Amino acid sequence: MANSANKSPKNVSGKFYVDDQCIDCDLCRELAPDCFARDHDAGTSFLSRQPTTPEEEELCREALESCPVSAIGDDGE
Repeated sequence: MANSANKSPKNVSGKFYVDDQCIDCDLCRELAPDCFARDHDAGTSFLSRQPTTPEEEELCREALESCPVSAIGDDGE
């Protein structure tokens, strides 16, 4: 389970985030490319933009549920 205390510093503020468990598998960026981006220096993903539509929110939720190392979290509203 993702830990909000270990959030990537590149995450934008909001309910979804990526923590330091990320293994850069690219799955979240494939599922929700408008919300996730790659930190090339760290070799990890981060939330570049919080979802703004119900469809994007669903894609972020799918990324959270599909993450192989549970590095994506949701702190709620």
